Amino acid sequence: MRITVLDGYTLNPGDNPWAGLEALGDVTVYDRTPEHEIIARAKDADAVLLNKTPLSAATLAALPRLKYIGVLATGYDIVDVAAAAKAGIPVCNIPTYGSQAVAQHVFALLLALCRRVESHAAGVSAGRWGKSPDWCYWDTPQIGLAGKTLGIVGFGAIGSQVGKIAHAFGMGVIGHTFGPRFDPGFAPFSYVETIPEIFERADVVTLHCPLFAENRGFVNDELLGRMKRSAFLINTARGPLVDQAALARALQKGTIAGAGLDVLEVEPPADDNPLLHLPNCLITPHVAWATLEARKNLMDTAVENLAAWQAGKAQNVVNMGK
Repeated sequence: MRITVLDGYTLNPGDNPWAGLEALGDVTVYDRTPEHEIIARAKDADAVLLNKTPLSAATLAALPRLKYIGVLATGYDIVDVAAAAKAGIPVCNIPTYGSQAVAQHVFALLLALCRRVESHAAGVSAGRWGKSPDWCYWDTPQIGLAGKTLGIVGFGAIGSQVGKIAHAFGMGVIGHTFGPRFDPGFAPFSYVETIPEIFERADVVTLHCPLFAENRGFVNDELLGRMKRSAFLINTARGPLVDQAALARALQKGTIAGAGLDVLEVEPPADDNPLLHLPNCLITPHVAWATLEARKNLMDTAVENLAAWQAGKAQNVVNMGK
């Protein structure tokens, strides 16, 4: 079997070997693949693995040998899953590899917004504390989490892990789920029937839903306008869930207090992205998923997915029957 990895660098920049995958077939790994080279690189492959390299219907039509697509991520919007299903090609994702890593990053962003640890540490290094007339100082409001309400939009594996951490911080947790309800395993927690109510009630709203055509840009002027002026928005899910221009307006006008983002509408961002230089917007470079532990989990599951399909027992299939 010929296996081609179209963009493997972020999964394995040198610390996460491909040995398990290499045991399943003849493997070719490309660090990155520009769109104009996808067909040439994948045309002889039986199985293709990718993270952010797009597979459109037109591209799939030009790959008649292809039998399997492995997405090296939880989100699979990069693949035209309907076209793949029509061609009889299963698309398998990695549903839970980084739940803890992403949940931890949510709170790294939130705590950074609330306490501004890095800027205060930089001030100390620059001599600010040594010149202070008092035994302490702070440049920004120091905000506690206990007693605040966290609103979670998308209450799956990551969302529920975020809720558990929030509960440990003494926060109340409300959530909106797009799927069946289940016991999150902690209290207090309450389901909320509508997304607008989440935005109205929460002190912090965090997004953990997949990206579909129907929810692209759903965090817009209207929803942001429902939030408390003291509230924060956190997005570690998918950048296009948020109307970027609307968020920039809300931050500039003080409609909300701040935002912590690990994802943007276009990645990497253009220099003129309106969010890049706002003091109340913290942006990290899509790194929430990238702990070594999470990447090893991802690699292991990617190998298990392909091995299961080879054995005729495909798992984590997101498109067949759709």
